[in-house]
Amino acid sequence: MNEEMYQALADLEKEKGIPRDYMLEKIRQALLAAYHRDNPGAGDDIEFAIDPNTKAMQMFALKTVADPVEDPVNQISVEEAARIDPEARYSIGDAVRMEIKTKEFGRIAAQTAKQVIIQGIRESERGAMYQEFSSKEHEILTAVVMKKDTRTGAVILSIAGKNEDQPLVLPESEQISGESFREGERIKVYLLGVQKGLKGPQIQISRTHPGLVRRLFEMEVPEIYDGVVEVISIAREAGFRTKIAVKSADPNVDPIGACVGPKGARVNTIVDELKGEKIDIIKYSDDAGEFVAAALAPAEVIRVEVQSGGKSCRIVVPDDQLSLAIGKEGQNARLAAKLTGYKIDIKPLSTAD
Repeated sequence: MNEEMYQALADLEKEKGIPRDYMLEKIRQALLAAYHRDNPGAGDDIEFAIDPNTKAMQMFALKTVADPVEDPVNQISVEEAARIDPEARYSIGDAVRMEIKTKEFGRIAAQTAKQVIIQGIRESERGAMYQEFSSKEHEILTAVVMKKDTRTGAVILSIAGKNEDQPLVLPESEQISGESFREGERIKVYLLGVQKGLKGPQIQISRTHPGLVRRLFEMEVPEIYDGVVEVISIAREAGFRTKIAVKSADPNVDPIGACVGPKGARVNTIVDELKGEKIDIIKYSDDAGEFVAAALAPAEVIRVEVQSGGKSCRIVVPDDQLSLAIGKEGQNARLAAKLTGYKIDIKPLSTAD
């Protein structure tokens, strides 16, 4: 090992964040593996020394002086020991440091060493990748579309070119219904979690999770980010409609107006990111009747009868508002129930009594 190798390790540390000491240990392991490959049965009594001035690494095997020599790999004769250090007087059983000429390793042994070093680099990169992404759980990542797997429907993504060797995978089940992707397009994904795997960190991302909507509102609405406006709950059917309940800690701040923004600019930015998904912004109320009635927007509600002793209520709406209150395939009522936590029974005025 010389100055060029040290410079290469410095470059690895600078470009990929792999500590030099970590790679020196991997090189030590690689040389040890190569030595064992060329010397089957050799022990682990191996010493390594690095000259701080010349940057040269030396490798020594500790052999035992024996007579006769029955194990040439781990033993050495008195005569051979004397040739190594003529001034020393070795006796049977003494340990002798014998320098190993790494340049003499065979081709297969050298390949073994190379694989150990490459594996060390990969392990370090995966560890750094795990640490980076685990610190961003439940946050939004901006990713670049690399390609789409036509067989599985999954979209392959990268984050600013950092993880092209192990790209993120957005499964078809976590994609918004009906959306399409172009190569090179930037999209936002929600980081569900990170788990350690045999081939590196397993990163789970989604565009259907309600958390994506929450984070998008935090990014676009300063009042939410600052805590003046609070998101109470979110109910979402990705690609179709989302209902979000908000309230304000400041009586002078309208929570719905803050989320909508001037001329609808804030909410429209979020709708565009979600490829046209409809968003209903509901003002939260501690009064269960008011909250449930608001959650059924855009339908008008005549009255709400909250059942005692349970989280259920009966809703009365004008006859011409019944289908709107229920929504296509029950979607509006279903989302309102998820948003409020109440079981909702909707009746038209003509049959309510």
